[in-house]
Amino acid sequence: MAVKILDSWALMALFHEESAAEEVEKLLFQAGADRHKLLMSVVNWGEIYYSVRRGASPKVAEQKIQEIATMPIEIVSADMQQAHQAAIFKATHKMSYADCFGSALAKIRNADFVTGDPEFKQVEKEIKIHWLK
Repeated sequence: MAVKILDSWALMALFHEESAAEEVEKLLFQAGADRHKLLMSVVNWGEIYYSVRRGASPKVAEQKIQEIATMPIEIVSADMQQAHQAAIFKATHKMSYADCFGSALAKIRNADFVTGDPEFKQVEKEIKIHWLK
């Protein structure tokens, strides 16, 4: 089964009903139908939490985390291998450390990384990117 790694950007686009939301919904539906597996780094999960908490409120952040828990997404804990690859990306590219964890997970799992964040153009030659519009 194909594996796809979701960036926090993808779920934030869904939550804000941006143009990429429809495609994210489709990916979630397909994962629920066992067409592919969706993963997300726990670091990117945390990125969603702090962004919503800072931009809205603690209550809304908790609601979004509960909503994510009902989605067909496996949250992957960061381990030494992921932290090592994230550190390599951080040392060699101008990216946020949280973004480096999502990229690292995609590289380790040899999976498509699902995002619309242009920051990831820097690692486009190192990981497969499924660009959301």
